[in-house]
Amino acid sequence: MAVIDFDKLFSSFAGIKVAVIGDVMLDSYMWGKVERISPEAPVPIVSLQKKEYRIGGAGNVALNLRSLQANVSVLSVIGNDDDGAVLKKLFGENNINTEFLLTSSNRITTNKTRIISRNQQMMRLDSEVTNDLGYEDENRLILAMQQFIAQEKPQVVIFEDYNKGVITELVIQKTTGLCKHHNIITTVDPKRKNFFSYTGVDIFKPNLKEVKEGLNVLEDGVGDELLNQIHRQLKEKLQHHISFITLSEHGVFYADDKNHHIIPSHLRNIADVSGAGDTVIAVASLVYAATKDVSLMAEVANIAGGLVCEEVGTAAINKEKLLAECRQLIK
Repeated sequence: MAVIDFDKLFSSFAGIKVAVIGDVMLDSYMWGKVERISPEAPVPIVSLQKKEYRIGGAGNVALNLRSLQANVSVLSVIGNDDDGAVLKKLFGENNINTEFLLTSSNRITTNKTRIISRNQQMMRLDSEVTNDLGYEDENRLILAMQQFIAQEKPQVVIFEDYNKGVITELVIQKTTGLCKHHNIITTVDPKRKNFFSYTGVDIFKPNLKEVKEGLNVLEDGVGDELLNQIHRQLKEKLQHHISFITLSEHGVFYADDKNHHIIPSHLRNIADVSGAGDTVIAVASLVYAATKDVSLMAEVANIAGGLVCEEVGTAAINKEKLLAECRQLIK
């Protein structure tokens, strides 16, 4: 195997234009102290001390791409509300392009509010609409994608589906058609609802649980033979190019027309697995766009997914840490 110049590879990310289309969210954190129980009901009274807002959902994929210096735009539909304004401001502060981020009076911005005391989550309040986009908003989003492609000429479009209704069958169909026409790489982090709608994409990245549920596979285990069989079943339905399946603590599996292989995870002190899938799809998309090397894509994304699991809470990948580990672990 040729020696990989990781400095050159990571420098190339700055020249890659990427769109993330999907369900963007606002993550709100409220920290406080609990010192007494309410006289009105047997519930704790939280005396709020601090609030923090973070980018969540598909926006976390965009954050990971920005951490690697890629040129990123988000395409989604959010509410014409205060939460949407906060989210848009956060995107701007992180140099993520919101020119094609639409607002609609028919939606509210998804906001997941976590109330925390003594480092323990006491409650989560979800404010969201999960219905599919209406006809008008759906067509506005498709038009925004057309304009984005014409204006920005991206190398990659990432579908990041959280089942909140922004990614519909028509949005998938029209976007993948546009990308094929313009030779743009399409990568997908799917959810159950639209699982088999992503026909003909380049990289399909479910986790093992999702793909077993989607294909109704009852067999346990993570063996190479079973995973390759899963890839063949997916290929029959999707006619996609590459299956890239995350296996939790067992690493990742990739398969295309030529090769299939399990890449084991590296030994880590796992603090929190939330957001690891967002990091994996972001890193895989960039490495594949830069190199078209499926094995290298899987190796680097596997390391990146492990690294963010060492952080508490959803965290974007640290470029320097990832670069150092790639130099050390990929020979």
